[in-house]
This record gives sequence, C-alpha cells and structure tokens, in this order.
Amino acid sequence: MHDPTPEEGDGADRADWDERVPAHAAGPVHDLDAFRAGEDVLRDFEVAEVGDVTGRTLLHLQCRTGLDTLSWARRGAAHVVGLDPSEQAVETARALAADLGLAQDRAAFVAAGVYDAAEAVPDGSYDVVYTGGGALRRLPDVERWAETAASLVAPGGFLYLAEFHPLADSLDDETGSRVVHDYFVRDPWADAAPGADRAHPVGEVVTALARAGLRIDFLHEHDVSSVPRYGTLRRHEDGCYRFPADRPRVPLMYSVRASRPDTF
Repeated sequence: MHDPTPEEGDGADRADWDERVPAHAAGPVHDLDAFRAGEDVLRDFEVAEVGDVTGRTLLHLQCRTGLDTLSWARRGAAHVVGLDPSEQAVETARALAADLGLAQDRAAFVAAGVYDAAEAVPDGSYDVVYTGGGALRRLPDVERWAETAASLVAPGGFLYLAEFHPLADSLDDETGSRVVHDYFVRDPWADAAPGADRAHPVGEVVTALARAGLRIDFLHEHDVSSVPRYGTLRRHEDGCYRFPADRPRVPLMYSVRASRPDTF
C-alpha cells in the first residue's frame, strides 16, 4: 500500500473535511444553534486538566468549525487562534465568532494544513497549544506534527492533547467487547476514503512529543468517549458516553500534557 506523504495526507484531509462541513454545521454532530445559545462542548476532564486559561493565549490545531476554540475564549482566554485545512470549516468558525461578538483580536481563524502551522498562524508561540478529538487520526506523520506543535509552545507553556484512544479502534464496532483489529497497524484503514483515519499507538505519540523537546507532565486514560462509537455505550449527564456499569472498562480516550520549560 502506498503511504502518502504528509502533504498528500493534508490535502486529502482538506477535501474530505470540506465535504463534511455542511452536514456537521447543520447538526446534530455540531449543534451550532445550541452552541450559540451557550452550550459548552469541552469535556469535563479537559477543563480540569488544562486549568484556568484566563488571560492566556491559545492555539487550536485542526479546529474544524471552531466550537472547542471558542469555548476556551468563553472561558477567559485572552486570544484564541484556530487552524484547520478546510476553508469551509474556517469560514464557519469565523461566522460563529462574529455571532458571539468576538472580534479578531479575541478569536482568529486560519485556513492551513497543520504541518504549515508555524508559518500560517499570526504569532510565533502560545501559552497553550490545544488539539485532539480525532485530529491525530487524520495525520500520516506524528513526528512532524509533534515537531510543529512543540515549536509553537511558548516558554512556560504547554501542549494539551485529548484524543480518542487507539485501543478503541481495535474493538468491534457493534459492542466494543472483542479485539478484532491490530492495535499496532499504522496504515490507513483499508475500507476508508482518502484523508481517512489511521491509528497512532499512544507510545508513538508520547515519544514524538518527548523527542520534540517537550516534557511530559502526564498521560491520563479515560473510560469515556465524546461520541457513541459502539451501540452499547450510554450517554451520561456530562455529555460523555460510557459502557454500562456491568461491563469491564477499557480506555476510550486519553490526554497528554507536555510542557516547555521557562528557560532552555
């Protein structure tokens, strides 16, 4: 199988996401009306682990339609920047920011591939570089992603990743109770379209961040999912999905915070 270069992967992702934006913007995947009315789309564990963002700058890589990005602005971030390869997604995010009364000095959005982020975003570094929710699944080259993301973390700042756990990709789609796929496979899924998902083992991601010069503060695994990927998952009051109480738990998401020291 041909393994696409980073540029090929980015372009495929752009075309694929452009096709998805209208349906997502219409809901219910991304309920823009509910968001305008005040709904917070951030997961509880993200809010707790990132901490207070009041007065801080935040860059969201692969921001899609900007809901997470703008949620951090609502929580007090001084300036948020969202980057996504899809121009349609970025236009939707800009319109949302305008609806919320957030001028460009509070919330800006840039259309560019993640590997080009350092040249595309308006500032050289940010207090928080934030990403996740399926972002890594769209990328063929995690080491290049880590190097790019790390270069944008300001001294004393950190990168925060909240991503779907690759173990969940190894389980059967119906019940999530059987291992049916190879955890360590890195090729795109055989039945997927261009720009489609691929798994990146947790160890690969954490090692890439460490090699990029960041210090790993923590790696946490979570028994919740932001989407009902198996029919057996049940939605809870916090908006996350979990297996029933009588089922053995497995990690469905994971989070990493990796910081850059104040001095080198």
